[in-house]
Amino acid sequence: EQMVQAEAVPQSVIMKNFFQRYTPLQIIMHIGAWFPLARLVFDFLTDNLTANPIQAMEQRTGRAAVTLLLLSLACTPMNTLFGWKEPLKRRRALGLYAFLYATVHVLIFLDLDFGLAWSLIIQTVFQKPYIIVGMTAFLLLIPLAVTSFDVWKIRLKKNWKRLHQVVYFIAPLVILHYGWSKKGTFLALQGDIVRPLVYGLVLLLLLIFRLPPVRRALASLRDRLLLPLLRPKSQPKPTSE
Repeated sequence: EQMVQAEAVPQSVIMKNFFQRYTPLQIIMHIGAWFPLARLVFDFLTDNLTANPIQAMEQRTGRAAVTLLLLSLACTPMNTLFGWKEPLKRRRALGLYAFLYATVHVLIFLDLDFGLAWSLIIQTVFQKPYIIVGMTAFLLLIPLAVTSFDVWKIRLKKNWKRLHQVVYFIAPLVILHYGWSKKGTFLALQGDIVRPLVYGLVLLLLLIFRLPPVRRALASLRDRLLLPLLRPKSQPKPTSE
């Protein structure tokens, strides 16, 4: 019997199919979302996590969770400001990545930091109220992550949107947890507060952009400024001699 060998698919065809399936924004999003975890693992394996590696892992996974959560909240304003629809398709993935890092953050705290010693964990929680705030935010994120898939949209119908609007309550809790855990005073603008303050201002801006009057004003401004630039110019009619 003769063996029929399949012709090798040209690399150009493979790359073309790849970019037809995944958009540049999608590729950047996935690479950017996995990068903090990959870097964390690399630094752990190379013993490059400062003198307190557990604290460093907690802080870095926490920052990644906050950043990705804010990026998921930025998708709708991006659509409102620029009429860019693709970020709306990436909103769910960004939210799930944020939940992933929040889960790793909590597991590091419970296991690596306290060795699942629940009595000590409970004692520490009551001594540091910012942990209660963070744990509340994490517990509220769980139903959002579980119901983020399309099947739950069908099952919950209108309640799905109501449920996921809880993220507007969760996000301030996350920022409060992050800022409260830092050493410093916000009112006096002293200590390690710059990054939490920036996160808080970004969140405030994103929430303002979601207010219906603001969204309508921004959409109207976008239409006046961008649409004339995107509209093709009419060609002048040829004059008859």
